[in-house]
Amino acid sequence: MKNTITILVLFISMAFYGQTHSVIGKWKTIDDETGKAKSIVEIYERSGKIYGKIVDILDTEKKKSVCTACSGDEKNKPIMGLVIIKGLTKDGKEYNSGKILDPTTGKLYKCSLVLNGTDKLNVRGYIGVALFGRTQTWNRVK
Repeated sequence: MKNTITILVLFISMAFYGQTHSVIGKWKTIDDETGKAKSIVEIYERSGKIYGKIVDILDTEKKKSVCTACSGDEKNKPIMGLVIIKGLTKDGKEYNSGKILDPTTGKLYKCSLVLNGTDKLNVRGYIGVALFGRTQTWNRVK
């Protein structure tokens, strides 16, 4: 009986450990210039790939903004609900081989995501080689 309970407790704790050590979830984005929180992005998995969409804009004046600088299907679409992370795949501890959209400029960049502990996510957008880009740190929303 003790062994059964021990195994059950270990199984449950491993399930919770796996959930907190994943990029899946809601993340608060931080403005590079002001250091203030900008939005909440929900990262999810679909068909084995990672995607992220804006689910909340924290500046009430910008909640109804549209992506005027975007091209293609995103042109003039509301930023709220916009899928900005597209098609990343897991490669060891990193997620890469996908794209990230900057809705402010409408530019599309290559992207990589790396967990920094359980509650921080390093999001790198770059052109060409990852050396030429910038990294933002997003915080997990609890």
